[in-house]
Amino acid sequence: MSRFADTLGGATAKLGLWQALANSYTAEICARAGFDWLLFDGEHAPNTAQTLLAQLQAVAPFPVEAIARVPLGEPVAIKQYLDAGFRTLLVPMVDSADQARAIVSAARFPPFGTRGVASATSRASGFGADKAYLTTAQEKVTLIAQIESRAALDAIDAIAAVEGIDALFIGPGDLAASLGHLGDPRHPEVRQAIDHAKARIDAAGKPAGIFALSVDDAKLRITQGYRFISIGTDIGLLANGAAALLGSV
Repeated sequence: MSRFADTLGGATAKLGLWQALANSYTAEICARAGFDWLLFDGEHAPNTAQTLLAQLQAVAPFPVEAIARVPLGEPVAIKQYLDAGFRTLLVPMVDSADQARAIVSAARFPPFGTRGVASATSRASGFGADKAYLTTAQEKVTLIAQIESRAALDAIDAIAAVEGIDALFIGPGDLAASLGHLGDPRHPEVRQAIDHAKARIDAAGKPAGIFALSVDDAKLRITQGYRFISIGTDIGLLANGAAALLGSV
């Protein structure tokens, strides 16, 4: 199976859906829908290691990339998520190149990093069945740095230049808050910041992703050359669908 990062150079953008319900039933339903990727949120959703594992297992039969957002870019979470079998991690609030380098180190076994070794008991290695796992694991992992603060904007060239950071993802909500426009990701200053970030990511030769604010925004981001785009959330589908159904009757 190709790394997620290696699939981002195709002719079409990869479309994804945020998973925040922390439920394997809804994860399976969404995986059947045909999205290119699903994002399992460990930062803001009520997920535990066990709920994430159940969702990962639920979507395993489907041709969808399971991406996990760790709560924070620290070694323990990175190690646990990778051991569970996630191959692609989205790391929030990456504000500096030093942070980015630490994230890469936490995702790689020595001598290339500091990731703890537990291959015989990790799901990622087939519980020890993959004898080459320790030497090939880092070749299968995709690391995505989330750009969502003024500090990240200031350091974006240095972050994008870090070897092992495979892609960068722009989060309009937190970015708006950091720029003084809490709750208003469509503010002109935020839009300008997003365009600046996209240009710098492009200049670094790495794929750019973004959380689209609406269907129209998603279509715009496709034309702008974003390689992977979140076009909604499982909570949004349920809430909007429920309201629409009731309203229609």
